[in-house]
Amino acid sequence: MRHGQWTAAVSALALALASASGASAQNADRLALGNAGYYEAPAVNWLVFSNWYDGLFADAKISGVELIQQGERIATNGDVRLAATPGQWDAIGRLVDRKVDAATGTVTATLEYPDFGFRYVIRTVPRGDALEISIDLPQALPQALVGKAGFNLEFLPSAYMRKTFIADGKPGGFPLYPASAMEQTSQRNAASGRSDGPGAEPLPIAEGQRIVLAPDDPARRVTVRSDGAALALYDGRNQAQNGWFVVRSLLPAGKTGTVLRWSVDAASVPGWVRAPVIGHSQLGYAPGQAKVATIERDRADTRQPPVQLLRIGEDGAAQVIKSANAADWGNFLRYHYARFDFSEVREPGIYVLRYGDTRTAPFRIADDLYADAWHPTLDVYFPVAMDHMFVNEAYRVWHGEAHRDDARQAPVNHEHLDLYAQGPTTDTRFKGGEHIPGLNIGGWFDAGDFDIRTQSQYAVIRSMVRSWEAFGLTRDTTSVDEATRRTEMHVPDGAPDLLQQIRHGTRQLVAQFDAVGHAINGIVAPDVGQYTHLGDAGSKTDGKIYDPTLKPYEVKGDRSGTPDDRWAFTSKSSALNYGSIAGLAAASRALKGFDDALAQEALGIATRTWAEEQGHAPDLYRHGNTTGGPLEAEQFAAAVELLKATGDARYVEAVTALLPTITAHFAPNAVTAVDALADMPPSYRAALEPAVRAWAAQSAKIAAANPYGVPVTTGGWAGNGAVIDYGLTAYALHKAFPEIVGADPVFRSIDFLLGNHPGSDISFVSGVGTRSKEVAYGNNRADFSFIAGGVVPGALIVKPDFPENHEDWPFFWGENEYVIPEAAAFIELANAAHDLAQGVAGAQ
Repeated sequence: MRHGQWTAAVSALALALASASGASAQNADRLALGNAGYYEAPAVNWLVFSNWYDGLFADAKISGVELIQQGERIATNGDVRLAATPGQWDAIGRLVDRKVDAATGTVTATLEYPDFGFRYVIRTVPRGDALEISIDLPQALPQALVGKAGFNLEFLPSAYMRKTFIADGKPGGFPLYPASAMEQTSQRNAASGRSDGPGAEPLPIAEGQRIVLAPDDPARRVTVRSDGAALALYDGRNQAQNGWFVVRSLLPAGKTGTVLRWSVDAASVPGWVRAPVIGHSQLGYAPGQAKVATIERDRADTRQPPVQLLRIGEDGAAQVIKSANAADWGNFLRYHYARFDFSEVREPGIYVLRYGDTRTAPFRIADDLYADAWHPTLDVYFPVAMDHMFVNEAYRVWHGEAHRDDARQAPVNHEHLDLYAQGPTTDTRFKGGEHIPGLNIGGWFDAGDFDIRTQSQYAVIRSMVRSWEAFGLTRDTTSVDEATRRTEMHVPDGAPDLLQQIRHGTRQLVAQFDAVGHAINGIVAPDVGQYTHLGDAGSKTDGKIYDPTLKPYEVKGDRSGTPDDRWAFTSKSSALNYGSIAGLAAASRALKGFDDALAQEALGIATRTWAEEQGHAPDLYRHGNTTGGPLEAEQFAAAVELLKATGDARYVEAVTALLPTITAHFAPNAVTAVDALADMPPSYRAALEPAVRAWAAQSAKIAAANPYGVPVTTGGWAGNGAVIDYGLTAYALHKAFPEIVGADPVFRSIDFLLGNHPGSDISFVSGVGTRSKEVAYGNNRADFSFIAGGVVPGALIVKPDFPENHEDWPFFWGENEYVIPEAAAFIELANAAHDLAQGVAGAQ
């Protein structure tokens, strides 16, 4: 966003702000609690526990006292913490309650650390331009927390790199790269991510009673004053690459009541107004599709210049093709929206949109627009994600052969990190800690880390099979040799890349059944130190099978005394079995004629496991279990994929029996339900139709609920997955029931993904579109880099109303983490859009 634009009308806009709020001109710029429940001043918002964590990690950088300054959230996690630079695995207080006193503008949050019997109260109130933050203790600080508990406020490193600070008059500079002093500690903090060696904690880079951050930059200037207690400024990146700059004061021992008080003044710019954003597809548009750009503007921005569509000629000249006022849509989240429809423009070419001083990057109108949009995902992202392989791209080794030492049986009764857990038994013949042979094959890294999550594996396989069967994608640019475990990018080998990827994922699913007899939850690092590894996946472990009789780092043959082998979590689950059955049955169809032996093995496992599951619970799909939950959904998927693979009548019976449950929870199961149409009797289509009509009615409500016409979710993980699913569901239903469901949701979904969304106009698919995601949370995230073709979660709605996606800091996993299911689904969606675009073009 161009924050320096649209500031000429400062006086008029400041007056508009004051008039809208009913405040006098004298008080218009003072900090005050607004109707949305957070503190507001021009260019400044303070959120106080408006958000809370979702349970995946203790620290997701989305809670506590938070600062939004000139349109960017640059401070967060204002809370009592037990370390100067806590990591994402460190303990964090439990929120007990939050109260708002509108009359006094006071927000009070009560929190506790139950393990220490420690309760505290954080109270905020505006004082002129500043926010006063006080910490109250009903009881004195527990002795175990003396010297550890302190109030921290964390500042985004990318907002302060290349800037300065002043601490009690002494100047300093924020380091571009962490290089401050450390002190050795008696114990290593297991949550720090350090896998080995002695403990260490950063020392302050500055101390004082008053610290001014970025004094020369009004967009980032923040002044922190302490009423008595010392302030210390730390660089948390010394502890972990995803650390932030931290301002901290220790809580005193032996005191109750108000034990700490800060005054924090964020520079407020009178009349500042956020520059408009023109949401649009960075890739562009097919000639026959709807073309709607979304103008997102500050609610205080009352100017409404016309929107212009410009065609760019070979000589660089810009010709105005259309100029009109955007149609007002109204308020959504914290901004005001209008929509500019230029669907009638069909001539191929290069275009830009202009709205006042805001101008977009160039985009295309082209008949073949979507024909190659998915290439980076298949050519780059998925090869990089291949586990158990050496992956090379010309001069670059993406990673060496990874996890040759997979995997050790996870211990029983163990709750692990990243939602992995092992129950009271292993459900295998292996004891906890014992090596399980045969798992070191196939599969993809699930996300920005290096685990194999089985649900993701079979979801990707099924998505890729749908792309293979529907679109016949024979593209070949990657050489994959499973025998030598080598992948060479941009080198054709005579085999369709999509089939090679399907085979790679299938090999991991087959390996699980061969090794332990059933699907497993997944394979993940044994501890935080291994989990947070950011380097080459080939160096994440030593590739040697762990032998407890050897000393650490001692090696004998293929054995090692280093316990770095990943753990396999093997608790048996019918839902996992059914999901894997679906993936294996689908893969057997695609692999037939390409790898017949693997196709036969996959189908054999799928049919045998189905029979075993039905033998355990033969009436599962006939009686009860009508919740529409994961078990029923996975069982339905298994029945459909087996039906398509075999044509066996028993699967017709299963699909028919499960249908009432599935239609009651239709949206997440619609694509699978439609997949069965060709193999089911006509009565099946008739039974589906009411659910399809209900989906269409709900889709119309979704289209009207926000200016983008797609579902916008508000959880701690941004909603691109929901948008892609919406588009793919619409495509499947449109192809099967064109008289009920139109094609527009498909194009709205891909437009959203590629730039027509809240908060910015960036494409959320790296390398796709003129301006796309270049700083993301992939397994190379320590490099501030990206993986072409990766899909990020997107615009995270920081409650109550702030859409955010940082392009300057990769470590916001809820916004920026690549995940494999969305990547495979994007290949589907791009080809669906291409298919529809060709149909629309042919009909004109």
